[in-house]
This record gives sequence, C-alpha cells and structure tokens, in this order.
Amino acid sequence: MSFTEPKIDLSPAVSDEVRKTTCYMCACRCGINVHMKGGKVAYIEGNRDHPVNKGVLCAKGSAGIMQHNAPSRLRAPLKRTGPRGSGEFEEITWDEALKIACDWLEPIRHDNPDKLAFFTGRDQSQSFTSFWAQAFGTPNYAAHGGFCSVNMAAAGIYTMGGAFWEFGQPDWEHTKLFMLFGVAEDHDSNPIKMGIGKIKARGARVIGVNPIRTGYNAVADDWVGITPGTDGLFILALIHVLMKAGKIDLDYLARFTNAPCLVNADPGSDEEGLLLRDDDGKELVIDRATGKPTPFDRAGVRPDLSASHDIDGVTHRTVFHHMAAQYLDARYAPEAAAQRCGIPAGRIRAIAAELARVAFEEAFEIKHQWTDFRGETHEKMTGRPVSFHAMRGISAHANGFQTCRALHVLQILLGTVEVPGGFRFKPPYPKPATAHPRPHAKSTPDSALNGPHLGFVQGPEDLALQADGTPCRIDKAFTWENPMSSHGLMHMVISNAHAGDPYRIDTLMMYMANMSWNSSMNTSGVMQMLTDTDENGDYVIPRIIYSDAYSSEMVAYADLVLPDTTYLERHDCISLLDRPICEADAAADAIRWPVVEPDREVRGFQSVLITLGAMLDLPGFVDEDGSAKYADYADYMVNHERRPGVGPLAGFRGDGSAVGRGAVNPDQLDRYIENGGFFAAHIPDAALYYKPWNAAYQDWAVGIGLFDRPQPYLFQLWCEPLRRFQLAAEGKGDAQPPEHLRDRLKRTMTPLPDWYETDQTGNDGYTIHALTQRPMAMYHSWGSQNAWLRQLHGRNPLYVPTKLMRAHGLSDGDWARVSSPHGEITVPVMEMAALNENTVWTWNAIGKRKGAWALDEDVPEATRGYLLNHLIHELLPPKGDGLRWANSDPVTGQAAWFDLKVRIEKVDAPRDAAAPAFDAIRSPVDKGPDSLAWSVGFPGAKRRDRDA
Repeated sequence: MSFTEPKIDLSPAVSDEVRKTTCYMCACRCGINVHMKGGKVAYIEGNRDHPVNKGVLCAKGSAGIMQHNAPSRLRAPLKRTGPRGSGEFEEITWDEALKIACDWLEPIRHDNPDKLAFFTGRDQSQSFTSFWAQAFGTPNYAAHGGFCSVNMAAAGIYTMGGAFWEFGQPDWEHTKLFMLFGVAEDHDSNPIKMGIGKIKARGARVIGVNPIRTGYNAVADDWVGITPGTDGLFILALIHVLMKAGKIDLDYLARFTNAPCLVNADPGSDEEGLLLRDDDGKELVIDRATGKPTPFDRAGVRPDLSASHDIDGVTHRTVFHHMAAQYLDARYAPEAAAQRCGIPAGRIRAIAAELARVAFEEAFEIKHQWTDFRGETHEKMTGRPVSFHAMRGISAHANGFQTCRALHVLQILLGTVEVPGGFRFKPPYPKPATAHPRPHAKSTPDSALNGPHLGFVQGPEDLALQADGTPCRIDKAFTWENPMSSHGLMHMVISNAHAGDPYRIDTLMMYMANMSWNSSMNTSGVMQMLTDTDENGDYVIPRIIYSDAYSSEMVAYADLVLPDTTYLERHDCISLLDRPICEADAAADAIRWPVVEPDREVRGFQSVLITLGAMLDLPGFVDEDGSAKYADYADYMVNHERRPGVGPLAGFRGDGSAVGRGAVNPDQLDRYIENGGFFAAHIPDAALYYKPWNAAYQDWAVGIGLFDRPQPYLFQLWCEPLRRFQLAAEGKGDAQPPEHLRDRLKRTMTPLPDWYETDQTGNDGYTIHALTQRPMAMYHSWGSQNAWLRQLHGRNPLYVPTKLMRAHGLSDGDWARVSSPHGEITVPVMEMAALNENTVWTWNAIGKRKGAWALDEDVPEATRGYLLNHLIHELLPPKGDGLRWANSDPVTGQAAWFDLKVRIEKVDAPRDAAAPAFDAIRSPVDKGPDSLAWSVGFPGAKRRDRDA
C-alpha cells in the first residue's frame, strides 16, 4: 500500500493586488503595503522602500485593518435631535449638511468672522486647514500643538532653527551616546526603535531621563528617574559642570552661534540686553585679527568670544560672557540641584563627564570638503558622536519652554548640532525664527485674514491685541499672558468661549479633537461648558460643527456632524509645507490615496472644506467667474500653488522630472502612487552636514524651493525676542504689559535659559507628582477602540512606586482615591519599581465613556479604564485677584499637563466602575459584534468579516 504526502500550499497568496500608501495610525507616517483580496483589505505590512520605516511596521500599523473596519465608523452626516451630550441624532444627506453649515457660517463671515472658532486636532494637514481659515477671515484658528508640544517646537526654532521629532533626528550612523529626555514610546516610534537598535548593535550607550522607565527608557543602559518638572535644572547643572571644566566646543561656538555677538550691558539703557548691530541689521562681533566690531558673516572674520566693546560710554559684552556669568554661579552646581531633581550630585557630574568624554575624546573627522557661509573652504568635518532627543515629557510643564531651550543650548555647547554623530535637521529645516511669518489677527467682514494666523513674534509689536489691549483671538494666543504661543492654545478655546472672555463666539468648528473627553483638561467641566445654557435657554456656545471618522465622545456634543473617512479611503498630503516625513539626508513628502472606496456616506474632511470654501465664495477657493477652483482635496494637492512653481507636493512637478519647483503636473498623484506613495530628493554629499552654514546646502534648498534665497544664520543662545518682552516689563518702550504680568514676564522671559519652580498655588497637602503617557500601541483615543489594539490596553491601572505602595498599605489590584485641588478619581493600582519614588502615572486615553465608540457599556475601558484628566484644570487655582490664570507655560501658553500634584489613599473596591462615572451616551452607530474577525478570500477560510 503506497502513501502519498498531501500537497500543502505553504505560502498561499496573501492578496491579488498590493496598493502602497501611508500609514495614519500615528504621526510617524510610515509607508505601508495594503494587500487587497477581492476588493477588500486583507493585510497591511511595511513598505521596504519607504524612507521612514524601510519596511518596519509596528503592531499599531498592522492593526490599521481593524481601524478601517471599526464598527464605530460614522455612516452619514448627522443632525442633533436631542439635547447636547445625549448622542441623539438623525442621519441627513450631504446636501442638507452642507446647506446647514453654510447657513451658519455665511452670516458670521459677513458680519464678524471672529465669531467662528476653527480648531483642529491631529489632522496632519494644518497648512491646508490654516489656508481655509485664513480665507474665511477668522483669527481663531490653530491645531493641537498648543496642548501637545509647542514648547519643544518653539524653543528649538527660536534657539537653533528646528527641534526634535519632525524637525530632525540623531545621526544614527555615527552616534555613540544617545540621551533621551521625557520621551514616551509612541513618539517617532519606528524610526527611534530602528535607530536605537542600530546604535546598540555598535555598542553605543543610551541614557534615558524620565520619571517612568518604560519603552525606550526600559532599554536604556542608564535610566535617570528624575523628579517631574526639574529637567531644566538638571540640564543647567550639566552645563555648569561642562563650562567649569572647559569641556565645550569653543571653535563651534565662535563660528556658528551668537556666543561672540555683543550685548548692551548698560543697566540704565533702554537697549540693555539687546544685540549690537550695524546699519544693515547684522549682529556685530569683535574680530580677533583686527580687534574691531565686524558683521558676523564678513569673509575671514574670526569672532572673539571674550571681547568687550565700548560705544559712547556703553559697554557691550559678548553673549558668552553673559553665559559664563550666569551658568558658573553656584546655584547651578549639581549639589544645589540634586535634591530638587532627585538625582545625586555625583551622578550628575558623572553624566556630564560621560557627555564630555564621548563628545571630545571620541571625536572623529570625515574628510569631506565643504564651504561655509563666510566663503571659507574646509577640508574636513568634525564629528562629535553625542546626540539627544526629547519630547512632550519635558515640554508639558509651565517651565517647559525654557527647559527645552536649555537642552538645545547643552547640545550646542558640546558642538553636536548638524555635525557627524550629532543631531541633524530634516528639510525644510533648519529655518531661523525670523524666516517664519509673524502672527496675524486682523479680521474684516467678507475678507480674508490679513496674513497667517500663527508665527513667531520678535517683540511686543507682534502681539495679537486690539487697540484697547484686549486679545484678538478667543484662545488669547500672542498676548502678554503667553506672548510666543506659536501654535495657539487649543486647550483654552472652550473655556474662554464659555466665559465670553475675551468675547463670545457663534460657532465652534472642530476636526478630530476629542475635546469632551481625553483631549481636554477638566473633562467633566468641559462637558458642562458644552451643554450650558443662558437665561434664555440657549446654549452658551450656540453652534458646534464637528468632524470625526468614528463615534467618539465628542460627537455627542455636536449640533452637526460631518463624517470623515478612514485613512484608507481618503486623499491626504504629507507636505513639506506642513509635517514632512523627511529624514536628515533627503527632502521627502508623501500622500495617502483611496486604496478602497467608502461604503458609507462619508467624505474626507479636507474635501468637505474645499466644497464649503466654494459655497462660501472664499478667496482661493473660487475662480474669477465664481466657480469652484478645486473639485476636491486631491485636485487641490495637485493644482494649488503657494507661490509660483511651489505647491503642496515637491515631487514629480512639471513634466514629472522637476523637484520642488516646477509647473503643475496633472499626473502628479499617479506618479506618487507608482513610486509607493512618496517622493524623496537626496541632499548632495557636500551638503549633508552644517546645513545652516553650508553654502552647498543653502543653494540646494533654494533650488528645490525650500527657500527663495540662501539664509545662513547663527544659533541664538541669547534669544533677543525674550529680552524685548523683559524690557517692556521693566517699563521701557511704547508697548507696555498689564501691571499684574510685569513680574512674571521679567522672571520667565529670560534671554538665556533659566529654571523656575512650577508648583501651582493651592497645592498644600498634594505632594505626589502625577503623569500620563500614551502607550506605543495607541494614538490618542482613536487606537484604543481598535479590536486588535484593545487587547493590549483594555484597562489602565495607576502605577505607584514601591515606596508609596508601602506607605499607603496598597497591594496590586487594590483601589485608591486619587485627589487634586480640582477633583478626585477612584482607580485600581499596581506597583512599579522602575518609577520616580514620588510619582504615580497611568496610560492616557484608555478610559472610555459608556456608549461611545460602538463599545458595550460594560467593556473594561468604561469600567476599569479612566482618565487622569478629571484631576487637571485648564485654569490655575484662584489667586484671589479675580483673574483667570491659564494652566499653561507663561511664554508659549502650552498646556502644563504634567505639573499635576495629587494625594492618594486606599479605599474599598467600587461595585461598578472607576470613578467618576458618567451616564451612557447614545451612539449614532450600532454596537459592534462580540468578536470582530477579518478573513478575506483565503482558500478554505470561513468568512466572518460582517462587512463592519
């Protein structure tokens, strides 16, 4: 009897077609291959040819298939039928929805455009949404940056022309010591994971500075469990040690920074603290060869770091002189910082010594000729293999701006920015703050705003104030309260609109911003504000238009819902004008395109704005004959030009061969799709480093349209715009701040980075720091309703350090009441040893409100999941002066999420759920199935897809 082995197909076809696009499951924007089977999405993997992820795809990216098939997807436009917050809607047609929106918006534009507040969340298309808002004429526009990481971005741009995250990256090929500050593992996850793997394989060391040891910090060779909010003091202590030991790069400072620039040092002068300039506005240095004042960019100049210069009895000293006087002071010594930071003085000194050892003793040279902006040709590039990365953890404090500046100053002192082995900018950065627009806020009925909403102020004259001194913007951005608020203050919009401070609005329009839940401080208070009525029974915020792809908590509070698509059903533009995907050796951008067509009555929000722009006759959205200028967002992506030859997409312009600058190419999107959904233009070898000062890079950047002319500049260790605000607070100049803000401006707007305590008033008895961070598997709340990702993070305990667990008699699984000056929550706890001993923390946005996201009411997210947001307020506790003080950084207005202080106490386990608990809201979509599986067209497979 013969036996025949069964024939088994060990490699069945996964798909019958692969469509390449860009992931949307976080802000990394990796390239993905979407495998199609029978017209449906069967499988998602990484695109190996993509410059960001090179084929790597995390669990979150792979789970995009469940995001696309989520039962919580909205199905059609919605009009509210019940009270706000009830979730009671009726489905309407797009024609009716667009007519309602226009009927609300048209009178506002005609009478007073300020009455529209248009704010967007993580939409990744802010250059377009800001263009729409500017055309409408409202000054009230911004995106999520004001409650996320504007401190990091603004501090980096004001100091060196760019920052971490989307602005730059370590030189992974050469770095030998990598130091992270305040980075949660969801930030830039795939590139950082790949980079850490690469440098650790070479034996490089990683130092993680974070109160919490998870993610990247868990694989660090050295973990520094710092006390929250003291990072700036720790960094300045490192600077103190390095300067005292002479372990700084003096040549780098003299050539590439404003360290040798002369500063007015006369305490009686109206220009004290301002830089000395020539008649052309060029900063002056003392040339070591001549001993005379010379413009910093003069050919052959050798700037003197230690010089001084007298003019008409006024002494001018270099920035470096001021730095030495400040940072060598004993108050910055490790011994003075140790107790506050929770780091022994000896360890601070050891870290400083390690930074210096690697930067200088392991320095190397690359024989590569380059020419600097002074016309001097160099035969080599000096590598200093120390690099840094930081993010929201250090910026979401009321001293975050100055802390971020301190970190940038640290890496500049070591000479590790834009050199081999150090931190490198990604095009279109670096760009100095002066190359960006200044903010505009002058609105006129039936007209566009007088310029871009957001920008970088250079002094009090740039503030967005009415003639009477009141704020122009509903969020009070660019005022004396937060002068350098480059991304706006999204967290203050609802609170200010509800209070009518500085004025009342008519319509609040938001996109992908879950402000009634995890995206707001004071969550229960915000829900109350959204539903409050006046003495006539009308809502205090009269109308709310909201767009989301899913049945989120915020949907229930809208009057009109414009349903968005999933990311696999839409066109998107990841533009060099906006949030580029570049790596440091290339300029790159990307698109998304509909790899599948929607099976519901939904439209991409950007295309909806195109339609509304034409219906409202907005400039830039209609042709001269009044017809619509663009059919949809895809049409805009191809045909819009910000200036001649420069549009949203840099690739395949003109006949398809032009890069950056070129005529409109009607086949441009097809070329992107053929190329895997992205475009990359590599920087010439001679231009790869020293970008702000490298003539080859400056010429290349002009050639592809990043700049209109070369713009070399000096890193700004001394930030003159900050000093201009200090001068005003001292009573000098025409523009004067309110009396109650003078002392705060003088204390916080220091031109050299300083550290100040952020402990809020009213914190007596609240001694424990409390933090949140997002898990790598989730992106705000949109990921934690994903059927696959929910299995990773379906509930969130409060992680408590061993010392506090013992002190409060707690064990894993116990429950605790956690209270702050603002409120309290009751939550499960779990012990964690690798945690700052006086800090508790939890995952952000796991908790869900019952009824939202098409989830059952008894799911873990709604019973054992919770938000720390209930303990945080958008306002500081009252000071008794009758004023509303925002819980924000006084420089930029960034939300100070991480200044929260709490106390904890053990309580009995609740019967039902974590507290506070809220009534269930009705969902405009059906609940999902008990289990959601997805099997598309495999031989012998049972079909269970439900078409959900």
